[in-house]
Amino acid sequence: DAMLADSPADWRRAVEKHRPRFAVIYEDSFNYLSKMCLLRMREAAFEMIQMARGEGATVLVSGSDATDHSDLYFEQGADFILIGEGEITLGELLDSLMGRTKSKPEQIPGVRTADFKGLPRDLLRDLDLLPFPAWDLVEVEKYRRIWLKRHRRFSVNMVSTRGCPYQCNWCAKPIYGQKYHCRSPENVVEELDWLHRQVRPDHIWFCDDIVGLKPGWLDRFSELVAARGLQTPFKCLQRTDLISAETARALKKAGCESVWVGAESGSQEVLNAMEKGATVEDTYSAARILKETGIQVGFFLQFGYPGEEWTDIEQTLQMIRDCRPDDIGISVAYPLPGTGFYETVREELGVQQNWVDSNDLAVLYRGPFSTAFYRQLHRTIHTEYRGRRALEELKQGRIRRLPDLVRTAALPLERKRLERMR
Repeated sequence: DAMLADSPADWRRAVEKHRPRFAVIYEDSFNYLSKMCLLRMREAAFEMIQMARGEGATVLVSGSDATDHSDLYFEQGADFILIGEGEITLGELLDSLMGRTKSKPEQIPGVRTADFKGLPRDLLRDLDLLPFPAWDLVEVEKYRRIWLKRHRRFSVNMVSTRGCPYQCNWCAKPIYGQKYHCRSPENVVEELDWLHRQVRPDHIWFCDDIVGLKPGWLDRFSELVAARGLQTPFKCLQRTDLISAETARALKKAGCESVWVGAESGSQEVLNAMEKGATVEDTYSAARILKETGIQVGFFLQFGYPGEEWTDIEQTLQMIRDCRPDDIGISVAYPLPGTGFYETVREELGVQQNWVDSNDLAVLYRGPFSTAFYRQLHRTIHTEYRGRRALEELKQGRIRRLPDLVRTAALPLERKRLERMR
C-alpha cells in the first residue's frame, strides 16, 4: 500500500521477501493528482518496476500516466500496461500468463506491450457486478491511527460512479473517457452497511467526479440510508449547475457534511474559455443553497488559464469574499495530455512538463503571469481567506483559528508583493 509507505524501499523489502512471480503496480484512477503525473510519483513507479524486475518478477502497470506515456514505462522495464479499466483485464491477463486459459496476452482487450498496442476494452456498464473492495487486505488500524492523530476522526473512501460526461477542456479522461456509469443505490448502501460493521469509519469521502448524476439516484440513496440508519458524515464532489434545493436536501438526508464544487473562476470569460458549461451565477447559487441546507461548501479554484487577466483574478477574489466557502483549494492551470487545453499550449511547453509535487504551482507554458506570481497569489489568498474565517469564528466566541488571525497582519505586505509582480 504505497499510501502508507515511507519510500519505494518498502516495496523493495516486500518483493525481496515474497519473490512474486508477478508484480502489479495499480494506480488510483480517481485522484486528480494521478492524472497530473507528478514527477515524484512517476519516479517512484520507475523505481518499483526496476526493483521487481531485479527479483525476476513480470511487471504489470495500470494507471493514467502509464496509459499516456507507455513508452517511458516500457523503457524502465514494465512488461505489460493495462489500458482503460483494469479489473477484468488484469484477471484475464494473469490467467493467460499462468496457463489457465489458451488466450495469448495480445488477444486480450486492454493489454499493451512494447511490441503491440493491443485491442481496446469496452467499459463496464454494470458496476454492481464488481465485488466490494478487499478491505481485508488494507491495514485499517494503521489508517485509523493516522487519521485520528491528524484529523481526530477516521475517514475512508468510497466510489459510486466512474467517469464524467462533461467536457471541460482542461480535464483529462484517459481511463473512462466521456462515459459515466454508476452503481445502484442499493449496491452502494450495502457496501456502506458492510463498512459500518467491519471498518467503523467516522467519515466517508465519495471520490466520484460527480455523485448522483443519474436522475433519481440521490433520492433513492438517501431514502435507503435513512431507512437503515446508516447516515455517516461524508463529503463529495458536485458541479455548481447541478446543485438545486432538492439535490441539497437529498444529500443532507443521506448524511452529507460538505460538498466540493469546481468553481474554478469568478470570471465568466475564463469559464467560457474552459468550456466549463456553467456560470459564475451557478457558483453563487450553489454556495447559497448548500449553506441554507446546512452543508459546508468547498471551492476548487484554478488560476493561470490562457487569457486570464488581473481583472479576472479580482473577480475570483470577490467571489470568494461574497460566497464565503468553508474551504478552498487553489491550483494553477495544468496542461494534461489528451485535453484541448494541452493542444492549445503544446508549442509553448518547455523542458519541464510536469510538477514535481502537488504544491509545485509551476506554470508549464507561457501563462498570463509568472510562476512566482501564482505562488505569491496562493499565499495572499490563503492569508486573507483564513484571516476572514478566523475573525468570523472569533465573533462567534470560538478561538480555534487565532494563529490565522494573527497572520493577517502580514496581508498588506503580501498584497504589495503581489502587486509588484503584475
